[in-house]
Amino acid sequence: MKSSNDFIGIRIGMWLFLYSEIILFGGLFVLYAAYFHRYPDEFVEGGKQLDRVIGALNTIILLVSSFTVASSITAIRLGSKKLSLGLIGFSFFCGVVFLVNKYFEWGAKFHHDLFPNSETLVTGPPGQNIFFGLYYVITGLHGLHVIIGMTLLAVSFVLVARNKVNADRFAMLENSGLYWHLVDLIWIFVFPLFYLVL
Repeated sequence: MKSSNDFIGIRIGMWLFLYSEIILFGGLFVLYAAYFHRYPDEFVEGGKQLDRVIGALNTIILLVSSFTVASSITAIRLGSKKLSLGLIGFSFFCGVVFLVNKYFEWGAKFHHDLFPNSETLVTGPPGQNIFFGLYYVITGLHGLHVIIGMTLLAVSFVLVARNKVNADRFAMLENSGLYWHLVDLIWIFVFPLFYLVL
C-alpha cells in the first residue's frame, strides 16, 4: 500500500510534467505572436476562413468536460462509484465529439485547398501560409493531447469499475483530471488566437 509521501511524489511528478507541456505550447504561442507581429493582415484574413461556430462549440465541449472530470473526482472521494463512472464516461464522450468536429473542420480546409504549401497558400500572401502552418501544428498537437487525455480517462474508468480507484486511492483519476484540465486550458488560448484573431 502506498504511503502519503508516495502520493505527494506522484502529484509533484504530474505537476512537473504538466509544466513541461505548458512550456511546449508556450513556445508555440510565442512563435505565433512573432509571426502575427510580422503578418497581422494575413493572420486576420486566415482567421476569417476558420469556422467560429465549430471553434466556440469545441470550447464549450471542453469546458463542460472539465467540469464533469472534476465532478467525477469529487464523486469517487464521496464513495459514489456509479456517478463517478457516468461522469468519466461523459467526459470521454465529449473528447470524441471534439475530435469529430476537428476532423470535419480539417476536412473542409483541405477541400478548399487550405493547408501548408497548398497551391492556394503558396501563391497567396506568405503570412497566410504561415498562419495555416501554425494552425495545423498547434491544433494537431492539441488533438494528440486530447487523445492522450481520453486514454487516461478510459484507464481511469476501468480502474474505478474494478475498485482499483476508490475513495481512499484516487491519485490516478486525479492525475487524469489534471491532464484533462491542461487540454482544456491550452484550447482556451488556441481558440482566440486562431478563431477570434482581429
